[in-house]
Amino acid sequence: MLNFSPSATESEFRNALVECGRLMYQRKLITSTDGNFSIRLQNGNILITPAGIAKGRMNPDDMLILNLNGDVISSRPDRKPSSETDMHLEVYKQRENIHAVIHAHPVFATTITVANLEFPNDVLPEVMVTLGSVPIAEYATPSSHEDAEVIRPFLKTHNAILLRQHGSLTYGKTLEEALIHLERIEHAAEIYWRAKMLGEVQRIPQAAQTKLIEMQEKFFKAE
Repeated sequence: MLNFSPSATESEFRNALVECGRLMYQRKLITSTDGNFSIRLQNGNILITPAGIAKGRMNPDDMLILNLNGDVISSRPDRKPSSETDMHLEVYKQRENIHAVIHAHPVFATTITVANLEFPNDVLPEVMVTLGSVPIAEYATPSSHEDAEVIRPFLKTHNAILLRQHGSLTYGKTLEEALIHLERIEHAAEIYWRAKMLGEVQRIPQAAQTKLIEMQEKFFKAE
């Protein structure tokens, strides 16, 4: 359901957002009413989750439709758009190939930013090949336009960004791709945290990193 075609119907997109929220809540990537995610529709408008409700227990009619200016096109009377709408819109404006955006609050990845550590880009080969480096944006006030401003420098060159003390932002051609990016950074962050608890973190040797970077370039060309 999450690996949709751009020609999917609006009903299918709504169901995909519901399923995405359920999966993220089950996997503890979001909690309470935190997090928000969206899809770009065929006509260029954005289908986005509402503010103030638990994303693991949504219904298809909870979603709102906005244009790229953030104006509400369609909504239930009792629903308001996500407070992080500006951040989503910034991604879609900067990346025409992106059709889905996920903002989550993964525990281990967020912990890295709270501890003022860098994301461990050079610990797991699969992270280097599929994501490359994962930058950490400057701190921004949540639910403000600052969120859009601090991610702007990274959008064209990265598909995953950590928001300092505020979770993660991942995006892709589908919700499935955006969710895979999210799962991968949280998995790497947890392994890094556990390794630090046990002793010294072993980085991938430099010669091997060079080979992985070459693989990464081929991977992105294939995309």
